[in-house]
Amino acid sequence: MSYDDVEIEDMEWNNELQAYTYPCPCGDLFQITKEDLKLGEEIARCPSCSLYITVVYNVEDFLDKKSNKPIEPSKQQPITVA
Repeated sequence: MSYDDVEIEDMEWNNELQAYTYPCPCGDLFQITKEDLKLGEEIARCPSCSLYITVVYNVEDFLDKKSNKPIEPSKQQPITVA
């Protein structure tokens, strides 16, 4: 069972770890990376103990944004058949 449910907004981005972090009762930090979030992972683990938290977030906020350009059909060249 998860130690707690924590909103992503309540976590801090740690540039050194390249992960979102949240204080663990053991004194270390729960950690989860952006790559984990993109994959739909919702568990942030503490590297120093067995505790983990459930991160509450919208996975769509972490997906790569697709460009809004309309897809143009490829221009086909006429082929002469002999």
